[in-house]
Amino acid sequence: MCGIVGYIGPQIASQVLLDGLQKLEYRGYDSAGIATVFEGELHCVRAKGKLRNLYEKVQQEDVPARLGIGHTRWATHGKPEEYNAHPHRDSRDRLAVVQNGIIENYRELRQRLEANGHTFRSDTDTEVIPHLIAEYLTHLEGERGQDSNSLLEAVRQAVAELRGAFAIAVVSADYPDELIVARQQAPLVIGFGQGEFFCASDTPALIPYTRAVLSLENGELARLTATGVEVYSFKGDRLRKTPRTLNWNPVMVEKQGFKHYMLKEIYEQPGVVRACLEYYLWDQWHPESRVSPVNIGLSPDFYADVEQIQIVACGTSWHAGLVGKYLLEQLAQIPTTVQYASEFRYAPPPLTKYTLTIGVTQSGETADTLAALEMEQERRSQKGGPYRPQLLGITNRPESSLGHLVEQIINTHAGIEIGVAATKTFVGQLMAFYLLALDLAFVQQKIDPIRIGEIIGQLRQLPAQLELILESQERYIEALSHDFAETQDFIFLGRGINFPIALEGALKLKEISYIHAEGYPAGEMKHGPIALLDAKVPVVTIAMPGTVFEKVLSNAQEARARDARLIGVTPMEETEARHTFDDLLPVPEVDELLSPILTVIPLQLLAYHIAARRGLDVDQPRNLAKSVTVE
Repeated sequence: MCGIVGYIGPQIASQVLLDGLQKLEYRGYDSAGIATVFEGELHCVRAKGKLRNLYEKVQQEDVPARLGIGHTRWATHGKPEEYNAHPHRDSRDRLAVVQNGIIENYRELRQRLEANGHTFRSDTDTEVIPHLIAEYLTHLEGERGQDSNSLLEAVRQAVAELRGAFAIAVVSADYPDELIVARQQAPLVIGFGQGEFFCASDTPALIPYTRAVLSLENGELARLTATGVEVYSFKGDRLRKTPRTLNWNPVMVEKQGFKHYMLKEIYEQPGVVRACLEYYLWDQWHPESRVSPVNIGLSPDFYADVEQIQIVACGTSWHAGLVGKYLLEQLAQIPTTVQYASEFRYAPPPLTKYTLTIGVTQSGETADTLAALEMEQERRSQKGGPYRPQLLGITNRPESSLGHLVEQIINTHAGIEIGVAATKTFVGQLMAFYLLALDLAFVQQKIDPIRIGEIIGQLRQLPAQLELILESQERYIEALSHDFAETQDFIFLGRGINFPIALEGALKLKEISYIHAEGYPAGEMKHGPIALLDAKVPVVTIAMPGTVFEKVLSNAQEARARDARLIGVTPMEETEARHTFDDLLPVPEVDELLSPILTVIPLQLLAYHIAARRGLDVDQPRNLAKSVTVE
């Protein structure tokens, strides 16, 4: 959940570290800090709150160090105060550590270390790590003196005692020419420059400096020096690893004239849909062809015998999974369940035969989703046969932990998403489900190929329709948002395939505006939630022509009868809807099956402009982080 960076090389370390932390601030912004080594001393600067507070403190110090580590924090253990900020140090202030993750056995380690004379200065789980390393280092130096392997070996012995998910970076004033890093169930990437080396929780921190990167695997640690990188297993075995080259560039992570990253990423959604269509659909395809129109890289043998599907995900990805369930059941006619990964891992359903398990996570690092998939893989492997594991991942980061865990990946091709509230990655996940459902339907011959061709033809029109919504609606939605600057509650309604979009619209509003919002199936309003309605509670209803259109309009009228202000997401030329709603957020008319791609856009814009109008930090909402890598 937190962001860590490290640097060794000829540049001034503090500037490289601060720049890297700025690129990672989406991972946490409760506090930040850096530790550098210069002239035999450890220099540590920390600050509560946003990264700008740390910038101000660092400016007051002149330490031209060439080695250092940095951290931006999302608080887990301990309040977001400066004394809990990373880096954390040992009792002698000779060694510093930054961590992303959680140490589950920190209490017993802390008790043991305190009994041995170590003094703790924070409430965090992380602080046990520098004390533990320092203790091992003292023993090693007492046995053999200070040598080139002492710090590496002390870190190796210390991480062997840690239980949990973590990635750490370590520097020591007594070892001023090396930076030690280690990974266990939390992401960590090493960057290779010209006579300089980097580490970070995520690649955006490295892009301004290098595109040659190496992702550490679980149970690996590395030593970075000015002359190179050495990678070892936790057992101490030297490993041979080959860096890969990123195809990203620094421009991809800049705002490009937009006020916020979130708004920029909303506007990038037509491009995401185009990218998915270009990557995964054949240019020329005919319904009489024996080849699937979808080329997502999955062999027909992979899911030719699939009889059931289960989807595990969290947050926005869970909402994408709900749309996926509808598509997989209606197009491929395969029974599908959607589970919260955090619940699935502790109460898994009974094993079923010939079941495809799909994990959805934009970062590929969501701890609960990865744990659920690992558990499912293990229990199915033990039983085998028709219960064998068939795992598929949907992610924006195929090089992530998810990519190493599952046998097949669908890359959503959304590009780097900096805004904490997911927008374009959600649309990318929806596209992955459309393509998967069509491919499955073709392979298993569940629907007429002519119908598949019709759907593909309409998919190809979506990018232009998305652009039309953005061009025609944003100014109106911005003006409309002024009416809700003081609103305390919102209700979002949808039915069928658009019920998950109601949930997603409510979540977006909650995440960035801090307004209480709930999404409901429109038909369920009269079974309890209607009691919430009055003139102070606006109701946003998604009403797209199709199987439930008349029902949704009827449900909206029930809300109108309770004096609620009605906002309708509905086709531009829909006469009946115009007479129903007080405010319209019109979208192009489209097949109901494809409507979620369009109906989510006005809800994203509404949430964005209400939050911006309230003067809130849209890209970094309070208490949230982009990648939830802790349980």
